Amino acid sequence: MHLERLINMLDVIAVIGRPVSARDIQAATDLPKPTCYRLIQTLLEQGLIEEPSGDGRYIIGERLIRIALLGKSDVDVRRVSAPILKTAATKFNETMFLARFRDGRVEIIHVETPDDPARAFIHPGIGERPMHACSCSKAIAAFAEEAFQEQILGGSLKPFTEFTKTTRRALLDEFEMIRQQGFADCDQEIDIGIGSVSAPVTVGSIGATFSIGAVGPIRRFDKDYRHKIGDQLVQIATKISGAIQLCNVAEV
Repeated sequence: MHLERLINMLDVIAVIGRPVSARDIQAATDLPKPTCYRLIQTLLEQGLIEEPSGDGRYIIGERLIRIALLGKSDVDVRRVSAPILKTAATKFNETMFLARFRDGRVEIIHVETPDDPARAFIHPGIGERPMHACSCSKAIAAFAEEAFQEQILGGSLKPFTEFTKTTRRALLDEFEMIRQQGFADCDQEIDIGIGSVSAPVTVGSIGATFSIGAVGPIRRFDKDYRHKIGDQLVQIATKISGAIQLCNVAEV
């Protein structure tokens, strides 16, 4: 019964979709006032709801969003992200991809390609990417906790090409640059002739769990072009973050 009441309260807060008062929660659940306040306190203590403005109004907490996000399948994330990626692929006339950080690694989980039949494009493939040499990985790593960055720096910094950064100092400097400009780029660090650029997708205060990127031949993806796309990817990443969060709340 106790658990059922807690779940019912979370349902109410999630469905309303805005900061909600204890009085509103009590009215919607028809719980005795002392019980309602006691359960609200329990949810607060566990981080399942939050009081962002300190005014007695509550929203779904980051801990619950994190639980929902970690349990969300790639299918769910692709479903809400694919239309945004497809729009970007059409706009830039370039291949767009979505990457996900999970279990200590970054994987590309979805790709959208241009519709133009005359356009030469590159498909990056699906699956794991090197943590130190791919824009989608570095876009996430640069905004990650220091412990995770140390895990990358302490791992194998394998040189894939002559352009791969293989020293701790070079990567730390790049992480700092990524944080300043808001996106990461890759200049032939994995394969000669291929460039890419990625922006982190930050979900609430959980951090950069995903990244969105564009990839293409280096004859198009020079530094100026990568940076031009990178600035726009930051805005697109915000849209994808919103789509993922709405999906999380709706399914909590």
